[in-house]
Amino acid sequence: MANIRDILKERILVLDGAMGTMIQRHQLSEEDFRGERFKDHTCSLKGNNDLLSITRPDIIKSIHAEYYAAGADIAETNSFGGTWVAQDDYELASAVYDINYQSAKIAKEVAEEFTAKEPNKPRFVAGSMGPTTKLASMSPDVNDPGFRNISFDELVDAFKEQANGLIDGGADLLLVETITDTLNAKAALFAIDEIQQEKGTDLPIMISGTITDASGRTLSGQNTEAFVISVEHSNPLSIGLNCALGAEALRPYLKTIREKSTYLVSAHPNAGLPNEMGAYDETPEFMAEQIKTFLDEGLVNIIGGCCGTTPQHIKAIADLASNYSPKN
Repeated sequence: MANIRDILKERILVLDGAMGTMIQRHQLSEEDFRGERFKDHTCSLKGNNDLLSITRPDIIKSIHAEYYAAGADIAETNSFGGTWVAQDDYELASAVYDINYQSAKIAKEVAEEFTAKEPNKPRFVAGSMGPTTKLASMSPDVNDPGFRNISFDELVDAFKEQANGLIDGGADLLLVETITDTLNAKAALFAIDEIQQEKGTDLPIMISGTITDASGRTLSGQNTEAFVISVEHSNPLSIGLNCALGAEALRPYLKTIREKSTYLVSAHPNAGLPNEMGAYDETPEFMAEQIKTFLDEGLVNIIGGCCGTTPQHIKAIADLASNYSPKN
């Protein structure tokens, strides 16, 4: 297996685009989400995209293939909500290991198919670990700021189970992403360290935070430099930003990461900000033009797309990135 660290010294790698955007195009029914295994489940499962790795693996496999064909080097597993914390909303905590295992297995199968066809462009699988639906450092009750609806230890347990499934399924690296609360991320990093020690593995870790508004801070209040300082102890492959903002709005914060961190930098921004209908309007060409600034300034080593991006966006980004050498 090719070493991703070595490849990153030679070229900028491309991450895939939005999973949810592509799933929405299939206009799936409740039955699609339930499949045979969950046909008698007691609550609605529609919208539980992670579950499709079990019930409609054909769709998830086709989405990975579209992104790899568009030029992506790294595909994210369909496991963004693959913790018991998130799956409790669907009464499916018992399915968490299988969701993560199958999500990694599907992506790995497609990666191997593309690597076999193009050995000079090996494909990798990043186990996606989202922020969960609860925050460790913020209260959900404005009248009780000291209240927490989840503990650090509970988050560690949740992320450890997720990482276990992703590693067993064949993930090449783990991506702790869309970080709004750095304490949640630190629980994920602690969990990854524990499970890797137990399993004897040493998968690289990507860390990607989310700047939530024009103040340049995460939801839990950290600015970009503080965020970097909080997570760099884990010796990650990369530190970066994704979601919430479009590419142009992310640029100054990526510049901060490049200046304040010794690690590689990643970015997968949205296709702009959502319009009044919740859709994303930036075309592949427009988004690529915004990202060109990142590349001209040597800000990123890994670049891709988040909400609203499609294989067409990734192709435009990949075509552009192929003209640049990385700054390490």
